[in-house]
Amino acid sequence: MKRLFLFTIILFIGSSFSQAQKPASSPKLVVGIVVDQMRYDYLDRFNSLYSEDGFKKLMTEGSNFTFAHLNYVPTYTGPGHASIYTGTTPYFHGIISNYWYDKRLKKTIYCTGDNTVKTVGANDKNGWMSPKRLQSTTITDQLKLATNGKSKVISVSIKDRAAILPGGHTANAAYWYDPLNGGFITSSFYMQQLPGWVKKFNKRKLADKYMSSVWKLSYPLKKYKMNLPDNKAYEKDLFSENKTTFPHSFNNVPKNKKLSLLRSTPFGNELLFNFAKDALVNEHLGQRGQTDFLAISFSSTDYIGHSYGPNSVEIEDTYVKLDSLIAGLIKLFDRQVGKGNYILFLTADHGVAENPDFLKQHKINSGWINRKAISDSLKRFSKRKFNNVKVLANFSSKQIFLNYDIINSLKLNITDVRKSYAQYLRRTFPFISQIFIRDYLMNGTANRTSTNLILNGFNPARSGDVAFEYQPGFSPGSGDYEAATHGSIYSYDTHVPLLFYGWNIPEETINKPVYIVDIAPTLADLLNITEPSGNIGIPLIKRK
Repeated sequence: MKRLFLFTIILFIGSSFSQAQKPASSPKLVVGIVVDQMRYDYLDRFNSLYSEDGFKKLMTEGSNFTFAHLNYVPTYTGPGHASIYTGTTPYFHGIISNYWYDKRLKKTIYCTGDNTVKTVGANDKNGWMSPKRLQSTTITDQLKLATNGKSKVISVSIKDRAAILPGGHTANAAYWYDPLNGGFITSSFYMQQLPGWVKKFNKRKLADKYMSSVWKLSYPLKKYKMNLPDNKAYEKDLFSENKTTFPHSFNNVPKNKKLSLLRSTPFGNELLFNFAKDALVNEHLGQRGQTDFLAISFSSTDYIGHSYGPNSVEIEDTYVKLDSLIAGLIKLFDRQVGKGNYILFLTADHGVAENPDFLKQHKINSGWINRKAISDSLKRFSKRKFNNVKVLANFSSKQIFLNYDIINSLKLNITDVRKSYAQYLRRTFPFISQIFIRDYLMNGTANRTSTNLILNGFNPARSGDVAFEYQPGFSPGSGDYEAATHGSIYSYDTHVPLLFYGWNIPEETINKPVYIVDIAPTLADLLNITEPSGNIGIPLIKRK
């Protein structure tokens, strides 16, 4: 009898152990982390200053895709976030830039602007936003549809578009930072009033506390070997200190600009980190019996990158500090949701180019391109060629938009007009490398592996009549207002990190070409749900 009892106990323990080791049929939570303007090489260049618990953990204990690229232009924040979460390019999802000229309205519009909704959480217009211009569903939409609305989707960022586009059309909430009051707001598209926990967070006025802080280096200056010295001429004096070297304080910043400037410091990332923590806990994400989704987009990296450039001590220290925040999030998810119970991915919406003056110092062909000079030149050409400057409706985002009403009234052939502008660009501006007219682009269709990134970024309904690209190393701007920028087809703008970690994610490093449009279908396949409606990507991780 004792032997039978002992045998039964052993069987029970073995069965229990087996059940305990069996992975859950689905993760409790999916976490999407997008780091605005993060180049892939930052993982390696700053690696010696990273801890073992942040970026390195994701790289060594998850799937690290070392050759992930954007497969379209323009490489901006709006199109980037839309492409990550829809699994497609602007050709299908419609977010062709951050701002673009609307041919029907005959004015420039913002990618998430919506004057039919109102701000919730403040008395200003910074919440007049929604995802109405997004033409495809997102992976977050598909999760909501697959669970009959039971999954909860929360999206947070400093930038409005970086919160709104990941959440898709069905998010429970998207929250973003309001630089006019220092709190997080939303729009009436999502709700009529802020939840109690958001109101409580805003009452803490963390932004005000950060503004009394000083941005100091995490390590002694000599450890920042990749980007020394700390006094490059092209860096911007954001803090009115008559210097661009550490430390940086808000002491000389006008009071009415401090809340806005907070975004251009690592304190902006820290503020978002604290808000994301509160969202996880107070919304009970990953603890409700359904797979939930938390989208976190760190935007301060972009503001800092524009002001100091990728070869600055400021950007290196920003990533050292972000590494600590990533480590903090992983520990939080392990504690709240359970290690192995969530999927986390980390990527970027685009990279960034080196400062042209920095490249010139290294004898690399480069330069700043004056967009206004191009615009003025195109207007003069319009007047000279067609005797009507209004033939040109708009020039923006490396596109020429023509005025069809004027062209028809002049009885001109639209294709001939497009060709004339393309020919003028070719013979006038030697720093332009590629030029396509609308007629050519309309004969193609975007696809995952196309080498024509302009075609993949072209939207038949929204894009212009002539599209072009600059030569490598040439950046639009003057250098007076920013140290670096992005938007091109080149690897410095398209090569981004892509890391998957957690539930059913193997530990491996993959160096084959993949694209950010593959993220959404990978998640869809892992979750066993339908991919977004405009998807052109493929799953990257084999489902167990």
